[in-house]
Amino acid sequence: PRREEMARVTKESILRKFVITKDDMEKVSNRLRKDFEEGLSKDDHKSCVKMLITFVHSLPDGSEEGDFLALDLGGSNFRVLLINIKDRQITQEVKKSQLTKDLITQTQEVLFDHIASEVATFVKEKKIQETLPLGFTFSFPVKQNSLTSGVLLHWTKDFKSTGAVGEDVCQLLREAIQRRPNDVDIDVVALVNDTTGTQMALGIDDPECYIGLILGTGTNACYLEQLDNVKKFPGNSGDHKEVIINTEWGAFGEDGSIDEYITPFDEALNAFSENKKQQQYEKMISGKYLGEIVRQVCLKLIDSGLFLEGQPSGNFKKQEAFKTSYVSDIENGEESNLLDAKRVLKDEMGIDNPTEEDCRTIREVCTAVSIRAARLAAAGVVSLVRKIGKVKKCTVAVDGSLYKCHPHFKFIMKASMEEMEPGNGITMKESQDGSGKGAAMVAAVATRLAAKK
Repeated sequence: PRREEMARVTKESILRKFVITKDDMEKVSNRLRKDFEEGLSKDDHKSCVKMLITFVHSLPDGSEEGDFLALDLGGSNFRVLLINIKDRQITQEVKKSQLTKDLITQTQEVLFDHIASEVATFVKEKKIQETLPLGFTFSFPVKQNSLTSGVLLHWTKDFKSTGAVGEDVCQLLREAIQRRPNDVDIDVVALVNDTTGTQMALGIDDPECYIGLILGTGTNACYLEQLDNVKKFPGNSGDHKEVIINTEWGAFGEDGSIDEYITPFDEALNAFSENKKQQQYEKMISGKYLGEIVRQVCLKLIDSGLFLEGQPSGNFKKQEAFKTSYVSDIENGEESNLLDAKRVLKDEMGIDNPTEEDCRTIREVCTAVSIRAARLAAAGVVSLVRKIGKVKKCTVAVDGSLYKCHPHFKFIMKASMEEMEPGNGITMKESQDGSGKGAAMVAAVATRLAAKK
């Protein structure tokens, strides 16, 4: 038994590195809060949390109605939507299309001409006569200068279209529409990021939806802030009292503020990641990374003879071979149920006959990595809710595959928030289609506010 005891100690000592106590959550929450404040100040370059101004000045108030277009460009699929709003009810028609590798690597004219032609075809198919307001969800890094203009900082996700970086993407879209033979006219009234869209899509049903949260491949949050607190707001704010701030909180920790929670396994992930030392908070939370962190822990356990009899077999040697969806699969069902773990090890990771102990170990690793992610995310939500003084009553609109597909994530978050703020009134609600429906809602609110003037 002596050897087994040693083995147990080492497995536990490895997994202990992922434990986040209540005290840790408070520290993370307070440091993030400090970055929020710095990011809103005139001297905002000191904060690695960017706190971008969205120029969306109001949540929906329920009076919005009419037909709106939305354009959703964020990856290899892009969508055009026609959305009708009446009495808080939303109906929509959608056209999806693929962007080929060829299209996203040529000049911006080629890309935007293609998008304009798809919009024109859709408008004709739907027999739309009048010029409709359009909300444009553009899920790439943008420096927004107003609700209707934003400059592309750099492409991500394999897009390499030339001549677009440093340009106003709304203007590129308008020019592409104008290059067409007068067949369609659109009015780009809002440039939207998908996090803001997530909040707005739920906001039509819930006036207390002060926060939008993405927990998917990446993580981000936005929230409704009092304009008086936004010291860096450019120019005159007019009659507006509030504005939605897109925190870009994934970058939290780039300055080393959460280094004490970084394990050797996070460091191993960072070593070969394209954006070393960037997006530190996101790398400990989001779906793009959790599977790889699990794989890194498994390599250490194999190396210590505590997993797969110490033989690095199957796909465990391959970078990113352990997908985050496997984490969700393994975490399914009761703790004693190891069938999913066995299936993943055999079918996905190529381990011929995993022992029951191997199945239990992989499950324990998945659990430890998932709990840490959910507790860190909970600390972030609490930090925002405290900042806006809405601990008693606040709805958080959430979207993303990690939140929706992981069997325990939302429950761990809820319990962790309860630990930090006992008896809180924070409700997390799933939001559908922030990048489509949400963009149209932003366009609808912009139209309502413009009409008021």
